[in-house]
Amino acid sequence: MKVNNINFKTNRKPSYTFLRLVTKISEIDKKTRNYGTDKELHNAEIHMIKAINESDDIHVTALAKKLGVTKGAISQVLLKLEKKGMISKEKDPKNLSRLLLNVTEKGKVAYNTHEKIHQEFNEIFNDVLNSFDEKENDIIKSFLQNLESKIEKFEELEKIK
Repeated sequence: MKVNNINFKTNRKPSYTFLRLVTKISEIDKKTRNYGTDKELHNAEIHMIKAINESDDIHVTALAKKLGVTKGAISQVLLKLEKKGMISKEKDPKNLSRLLLNVTEKGKVAYNTHEKIHQEFNEIFNDVLNSFDEKENDIIKSFLQNLESKIEKFEELEKIK
């Protein structure tokens, strides 16, 4: 059963509204998109393109560190991106034992489209925020930061169980 379809008294609680929102955003994130190219990309793939495009002279180890994942995970996604024509690899002239990662023209199209999507999301978010005054915005910001902190603590407690 989807959280979106809950139809009983508690669905009016703010916590359920928040869960529905998180679920909707999660469902959007799970979808593959072509980002203006002929190839479908997963969320992890487009974010890797973003990380490469926004870094100078990046290699597998540095990318893994930047994204907080293993080199093995990076290598798997890079292989897919290379097959899709989104990235290229070239020997690092300063260190011939490693490869530098670059975004291809097709990858740049995907990157630019992804950035436009983020900009559109920011506009939606800001449209809603702009309907509130400065004090209310401060309350919303404080609420979200407090909620994030409490959820992180909750998550840590769940790991212990």
